[in-house]
Amino acid sequence: NFRAMIYYDFRRGLSRQECIDQLTSTFGDKAPRPATVKRWYNEFNRGRRSLTDESREGRPKSVVVSENIDAVQKLIMQDRHVTYCEIETTLGISSTSIYKILHDHLAVKKVCSRWIPHNLTKSQKDARVDWCKQMLKKYNGGASKDVYKIVTGDESWIYAYKPETKQQSTVWVFQDEPNSTKVVRARSTSKQMVACFFEKTDHVATVSLEEPRTVNSEWYTTICLPEVFGEIRKTNKRRRIILHQDNASCHTSRLTTDYLSTQKIELMGHPPYSPDLAPNDFFLFPNVKNKLRGQRFSSAEEAVDAFKNHVLEVSQAEWKKCFDKWFERMQKCIDHKGEYFEKQ
Repeated sequence: NFRAMIYYDFRRGLSRQECIDQLTSTFGDKAPRPATVKRWYNEFNRGRRSLTDESREGRPKSVVVSENIDAVQKLIMQDRHVTYCEIETTLGISSTSIYKILHDHLAVKKVCSRWIPHNLTKSQKDARVDWCKQMLKKYNGGASKDVYKIVTGDESWIYAYKPETKQQSTVWVFQDEPNSTKVVRARSTSKQMVACFFEKTDHVATVSLEEPRTVNSEWYTTICLPEVFGEIRKTNKRRRIILHQDNASCHTSRLTTDYLSTQKIELMGHPPYSPDLAPNDFFLFPNVKNKLRGQRFSSAEEAVDAFKNHVLEVSQAEWKKCFDKWFERMQKCIDHKGEYFEKQ
């Protein structure tokens, strides 16, 4: 009705303001707003004569439909690295719609791949689980007194220089200061192998390998292990020793097996491809080497001396905590059905 009145005043030749004043004087607060009157005058001036609303296309049809959801899922299954741009180009839909499909409908997220030591086969996973179950039962979940008879050891390279990690290189910078920079440097080629052995209460021995440069059965049985067992038996010659070592060839060779047999050493065993179940690999080497990062030593021998000093600084409480964590990891391995259970 108001549109008809506005049109009547327009045809009579009244101005916009005159039309507004007449409507306001007649209808008061219920009169159309001045902007509405002006808009209709503009429409009539352009030649419009219809007072009904013009048809509209309405809200655009959503592209977040089952067909597109299935198509996005198929693209992800074909290529786990597919990007937003590639999906947008392939399907011709907006990034906003892709976001809704990915997060609201498919509930996926993009994460970095986790590094693992090895692609385990079913038999290898089963072997890990079986070993963990045997150890937990044999040592009463780590509460048995026989745990104090276990000596664990392994070998690793010590470098004269190894760069800091990205986290170690972080520094505080004020707002008016430029960001700090650091020259990329590779780790030193000067290196030396060490074998480190410890038990639940303390460090036993760290043996440096000078010649030959890589560990072999001869060095392991004539230099390394005799020094380790000698340190243990200084206080108790009749002490029972349970040795834990991984499955490196020098550890499982006939020469090593025969030597351990003559020394009446019990073997704890170790499942294949399981650094996450070796105390040196998950505790000692990462922690001590992290302290050496960024330090530049004049020689590999000097770096090894620094390594030994850091090992001697490990407290009795930390050694005990390491062994407690060891048996907790065995249970985690069982819970994960033999799969690797931590981030790498």
